[in-house]
Amino acid sequence: MPRTPTRFCARVGLALPLVVGMYWCSSGSVSAEESDVHKTGSEAALYSGAACIAPDNYFLDEVWTKVAAQACLKCHKVGGDAEDTKLVLEDPTREKTPGEATKHNRAAFADVARLREKNESRLLLKATGGLDHEGKQVIKADSTAYRILAEWVRQVNDPHGGKSGMKIAVSAQDTRSFFDGVAMLDNRKLMRRITLSLAGRLPSEDELAAAQKDGVKAVGPILDKLMKEDAFYDRLAEAFNDIFLTRGYDGVPETALSYDNFEKTRNWCQKYDLKIEDKAAQQKARYKLTDDYREAMLREPTELIKYIVRNERPFTEIVTADYIMVSPYTARGYGVYDEMREKFHNPEDPFEYLPVRLSALKHRNGKVQESATSFYPHAGLLTTFQYLRRYPTTETNRNRLRARMYFQFFLGIDVLELAPRVSDAAAITAKFKVPTMEASECVICHKTIDPIAGLFQDYYDLPDALFGPRKDGWFKDMFVPGFEGENLPPQDRWRALQWLGERTAKDPRFATTMVEHVYFILTGRKTLLQPKSLDDPLYDAKQRAYRAQRAEVERIASVLVKNGFNLKVVFKEWVASPFYRADTRSPIANSPNAEQRQAEMADLGIARMLSPEQLERKITAVFGKPWNRLRDKQIAMLYGGIDSKEVTERAVDPSGAMGALQRIMSNDVACKEVSSDFALEPTQRRLFPGIKPDVLPGVSTENDQRIRAAIVHLHQLLLGQYDIKENDPEVDRTFQLFAGILEDAHARKGIEPQETYNCRGDNEKRLPDPDYTVRAWRGVVTYLLRQEAFLYE
Repeated sequence: MPRTPTRFCARVGLALPLVVGMYWCSSGSVSAEESDVHKTGSEAALYSGAACIAPDNYFLDEVWTKVAAQACLKCHKVGGDAEDTKLVLEDPTREKTPGEATKHNRAAFADVARLREKNESRLLLKATGGLDHEGKQVIKADSTAYRILAEWVRQVNDPHGGKSGMKIAVSAQDTRSFFDGVAMLDNRKLMRRITLSLAGRLPSEDELAAAQKDGVKAVGPILDKLMKEDAFYDRLAEAFNDIFLTRGYDGVPETALSYDNFEKTRNWCQKYDLKIEDKAAQQKARYKLTDDYREAMLREPTELIKYIVRNERPFTEIVTADYIMVSPYTARGYGVYDEMREKFHNPEDPFEYLPVRLSALKHRNGKVQESATSFYPHAGLLTTFQYLRRYPTTETNRNRLRARMYFQFFLGIDVLELAPRVSDAAAITAKFKVPTMEASECVICHKTIDPIAGLFQDYYDLPDALFGPRKDGWFKDMFVPGFEGENLPPQDRWRALQWLGERTAKDPRFATTMVEHVYFILTGRKTLLQPKSLDDPLYDAKQRAYRAQRAEVERIASVLVKNGFNLKVVFKEWVASPFYRADTRSPIANSPNAEQRQAEMADLGIARMLSPEQLERKITAVFGKPWNRLRDKQIAMLYGGIDSKEVTERAVDPSGAMGALQRIMSNDVACKEVSSDFALEPTQRRLFPGIKPDVLPGVSTENDQRIRAAIVHLHQLLLGQYDIKENDPEVDRTFQLFAGILEDAHARKGIEPQETYNCRGDNEKRLPDPDYTVRAWRGVVTYLLRQEAFLYE
C-alpha cells in the first residue's frame, strides 16, 4: 500500500513502561527527566526482588528501550515464535496492571543474563546468532546494542565490582524540563487555529475574548460547542477518510453491494420513476439521481464515524457497531427502504443517514447466510462492504492485506516491520514444505497475520471478495483463525469479525491508536517512531522526544478509556497539550546544545501546508465566499490532494505547480474580493471597514495612520496576527508596498480611472478608481495571501 504505516517497534513494548511501568530499587532514584516529563500523579513503585540491581533504570533506558523491545519482544512473547524458550517477555502495551510487564521483563532478562555456555554469556551468544538461535543474528558483536547487553550481563553477575564497559552519563540537557525555552502559541492564535482546523471558520469575538481572558481553560467549553457544529463532522469525515481511504475502491460505488446478494436492488436508480416527461430533462435528473446515490454510498463508512462521535457513543463501535448507516438512497440499494421510510425526516434527502441492522444476507440462489440472530453480523467498519471492497484479496493474498490493514488501523502496528526481509526465499522454499508455518523468518509475521486473515474467511467470494466463503474451504497451510494466541471458537465462526471486534475494543493498543489518529488529524503528522540507529549522534535527543510524546499519547489514551471512549475528549486533550500549542516559530532559548535541542523539538506544534479542502474553507471563512477552483478534483490533486486510491498521502512540500496555484489563487481572490468589498457600505465590509478609497499616503499624518490601521486589520483578519501594532516592521513593509504601487501608477500616464473589468463581482458594475487605490489595496491583499501564515497552518 502507498501509505507509510506506524512501525511495529514504535508500539510494542515501548509505551506504558515510559509512563507508569518504572520500578526502582529502594536505593535508586528517579532521573530528572523522568520526574519532569513522565508525571503520572503517583510515585513509582519500589521493586526489591532478586533481579534488582543498580543503576536500576539501566534496564529500562538501555536494555529494554534500545535492544529488547526492538529485537526480542516480537518473538519472545506468548504467541510468538519463541514462546517455548526460557526467555518469554510480556508486551507492556497490553498489560492490565501498570508496571507488571516491566517487572516481569526485567526479572526474565536478569535470569537469562546469569546463564553461561562454556564460560560465555548465553544471552550474548544467542543474540549474535550462536547456539542455533532460530532468530538468527539480531545484533552484531561490535555494535552498540551488543555493548549494552554486555554491560547488562556484567551488572547482573557482578553488580558491586568489575569495570563497566559502558560509559553511563546524564547530559546537562536531561536535567531540564522537556518544554523549557519553548513558547506557547498566543491564546487568540490558538483559538483561530482550532476553529479553522476543526470547523472551517474564524473564531467569534466572544471566543477570542474568552481565550484572552481564561487562556487554555477556555478551550474545553469552546470545543464542546464547536463539536456540535455540522462543519466539525464534515471535517471529521474528511480526516478519517485520509486514514481509512474507504472512498478509494475500484468500480462504481454501488458495486460495494455484491451482485449475488443485491442484484435486484443495487441499481434501483436505473428504473426509478422520476415522473418527468421530457426526455432531456429526465436524463439530466437521472444523472443527478445516480451521482447522489453513488456519493451517498461512498460516505457510509465515515457517516458511521460521525454518528458515533456526534452521539458520544463509545468509539470502540468502529469495530463493534451492530449496525450500518444508510440514507434514503442507499437504503434502496440494500432493499431496506420500505422499513426505513417513516424514520427519515426527508425521504428525498440522499445524505440523511440513520442506523439500521441488515438481515442475514440472501444469495440469489436462495441460500441464506448462517446467523444465530437472523441478522447480518455487523462489526463496525470491519464488515462494511465499502471497507471490504477497498481492501480486497486474491487467491494468493488470502486476506493478508486485510489483516495487515487491521493491525495498522486499529492497533497501530506495521506487521511488515515484525521481521527483516528474507534474504534467500528460494532456499527457504526448498527446505520447508510450508515456509509460512515452519521457517522462523516467515513464522514471525505469519503467526500474527494469518489468524486475523482467517477471521475474514467468510468474505472471500472472488473476484469481488465480498460476502461468501471460499468454495474449497479455508486454507489448511495457514495458522488457524484467532487473535493473539486465542483461537476462534467453532460456534463463533459465523460472527468471526464481531468476535475480533470485541477483542480489539478491549486491547490497550486500540485506545492509543485512536489517540494517534486524532493527533494525525490535528497536525497532519503521524506520531514519532522509536529511533533505531543507536549510533546516531542525535539518538538521545530523538529518544527523549519520542518518550515525551509517547507519555502524552498514553496519558490521553487513559483519559479516553476513563471517559467511555468518547473521542471528543481526545480532541480536547490534544488541543490543550503543549505538543499542539507549541509555537514552532519561537526560538529555543538558553539551550546548552542547540543541535540536540533542535532534534528534540522537531515535532512540536503545527507547521503544515493547508490541504486544498482546508484552503478553500479558509478563503470562505475570511472572505465570506469560496474560491471554488480547489473543489475541482483535478486541480485539488495538483495542489497535493488525494483520490484515496492511487494517491493516498497528501503532499507536505509544495511543488512548482502548487506554487503556481498559490499565485493564481492570491491574484484571483484579491481581484474579486477587494473590489466587491469597497462596493459595500463601510459597516458591511470585511476587509476595509475603516477606510475609503480616496485616502492616500503621504498627504497627512492622519491619512497615514488610517492606512496603517487598515493594514493592521488586514494582517489580523488574513494572517491571524492579533498582536501586531501600527509601528510593527511587518506593517511598515506592507505600507511601503501600498505606497510604492501608487507611486508607480501615478508616474504613468493614461491610467484607467476604473477597477479592472475582470475584477468586478457577479452583477456588479466596475468600481471607480481614479486614484488607483483600489488596485493598490488589491496588491496588498495579493501579497498577504501569498504569506506562509495564510497558506500554512
